[in-house]
Amino acid sequence: MTDPETAVEQRAQLRLPPVLMYHSVAEYDSDPYRVTVRPARFARQLRWLRLRGWTGVGMSRLLRAHRAGNARGLIGLTFDDGYVDFETTVVPALREQGFTATVFVLPGRLGGHNGWDGGGPTKPLMTADQIRNVAARGMEVGSHGLVHQPLSTLPFPGMVDEVHRSRAELEQLLQDEVTGFCYPYGDFDEDVEEEVRAAGYSYACAVRPESAGGVFALPRIYVGDRDNGPRIEAKRWRAAWKRVGSSRVGRHSHHGV
Repeated sequence: MTDPETAVEQRAQLRLPPVLMYHSVAEYDSDPYRVTVRPARFARQLRWLRLRGWTGVGMSRLLRAHRAGNARGLIGLTFDDGYVDFETTVVPALREQGFTATVFVLPGRLGGHNGWDGGGPTKPLMTADQIRNVAARGMEVGSHGLVHQPLSTLPFPGMVDEVHRSRAELEQLLQDEVTGFCYPYGDFDEDVEEEVRAAGYSYACAVRPESAGGVFALPRIYVGDRDNGPRIEAKRWRAAWKRVGSSRVGRHSHHGV
């Protein structure tokens, strides 16, 4: 049974502006996990959002505006994993439209690559200096754990380390507070969610729209290379209906894909 506090969070969640989920923006030959959007497609997606009256923002700004009742016209933009192309390609494209975004990075893999994507193309991850640079250019930096592991499957001490130490290391790197967390693979359970709260984060992003369960299970809309403006709009409406449906039957399993 849903407790009163969670019920209030869920009702507020239904009115939250949409949040788009990206990973990488780059040219590619092979992309078996569908995490890459070509730069030209990305630029068209951003222009479409702006022409539709949306302003892309990071999650902390979106949530502050939502709480203040002035989030109309805002749309959340998030980028998982912290690929180098976030600095080289994404940030210039965002700034051209007057947008910002949140990037969720892995402090245990600084300057490394996406070793968790076996069989897919190798993608370099940002260094500490690159992360500091995107933060200086107005982007929000959040934690994606230390090394991109499915948190609900880890022994409890390992899960706690991923959640707490990743925040501490990022705050040391940035010399600033880190308030956002993103569950790798969208994978979490009640223990993981509780640990994210205990670590001092203000919010956490999930994956599926039906994961909606308050500010520590914020759903997002996947955007890929095939998505033009009308497809994004259709996904936005479909996500809204799924969130309504999930609120009627209570919280679902939290495991993403």
